Amino acid sequence: MMNPTHVQPKVSMVNTPDYREGYSNSVQIRASLWDIFLMFGTASQSAPDAVTLNIFQGIYLSPQQAKALANLLQQNVVQYEQMFGEIHLEPAAGGGSGVVQ
Repeated sequence: MMNPTHVQPKVSMVNTPDYREGYSNSVQIRASLWDIFLMFGTASQSAPDAVTLNIFQGIYLSPQQAKALANLLQQNVVQYEQMFGEIHLEPAAGGGSGVVQ
């Protein structure tokens, strides 16, 4: 009896016409039973006691895809720190992530 082989499909990445790239220094997160919602934006401080978050993109992920993304991000941060040194977070900044609601 032959063992079935598991052939990985060839994956092609193609940018859609509405593809865009942007810079974000703020990510807010909301979670529900069905999905996790990431809101990307830029934070700017106009006064010592005022910060404005300009949200420019929202992305819904399934819980499974969010966990896979978290794992990939962790792997990439470890590799980055191995190459360039430890990343230090400012205590007051909280890493730029929002409260899970």
